[in-house]
Amino acid sequence: MESKEVVETNEALKTVVQINDMTKVYKVGEQEFKALDGIDLKLEAGKFVVILGPSGAGKSTLLNMLGGLDSPTSGKIVVDGMDISTLSSNELAEYRASKVGFVFQFYNLVPTLTVYENVALVKEISKNALDPKEILEKVGLGNHLKKFPVELSGGEQQRVSIARAIAKNPEILLCDEPTGALDSNTGVLVLKVLLDLAREYGKTIIIVTHNQNIAKMADVVVKVKNGKIKSYEEQENPLSVEEVEW
Repeated sequence: MESKEVVETNEALKTVVQINDMTKVYKVGEQEFKALDGIDLKLEAGKFVVILGPSGAGKSTLLNMLGGLDSPTSGKIVVDGMDISTLSSNELAEYRASKVGFVFQFYNLVPTLTVYENVALVKEISKNALDPKEILEKVGLGNHLKKFPVELSGGEQQRVSIARAIAKNPEILLCDEPTGALDSNTGVLVLKVLLDLAREYGKTIIIVTHNQNIAKMADVVVKVKNGKIKSYEEQENPLSVEEVEW
């Protein structure tokens, strides 16, 4: 009996996301809008996943569901063995604090706090937080610890955002157009930092984007259109950041 339980636990750890027949319907007055329509998705731990699709396809709504920022109208979402579709508001807050890290297009840094303080904030919500200084050094900002966000470039601010997400030490990193506000060269640098850090710490990365080039780097590419998953592709030989023609 004990060995069977171990096998089941190990098997469960291989799947970090399991979504079954998930829908999300928004009501606007008398009208209903189905943002997600019967989503089924299974993702393995430690993968770099790109969710690709045009604006309005449902990509960000799907990311919000995975992040516990919103709840499905119907269906099931299991993340790291936890069915988050059944959680209360307080339980979702705990889930967001412990299981997921967020990297958005806009950096959401606290302007009155230094670079170090912005990253160190995660110690207040995560029991297993990593050392802020160590992570900031890894993203190339070891000499900027005492600077404020306004003193940094857009790329540097995004690297602070990534450092904060990694330092929380979550199982999954959810990234919504993380390079959307950056020029091409800076975006490539940010992607490399994100990928290198996530690989080093064994995180699952899920990036929502409309940028086809980013998809070339992915282990898994999920294409979304009109609230439905149109395709799911595992790439055996994804390109490195340097190999992609930007």
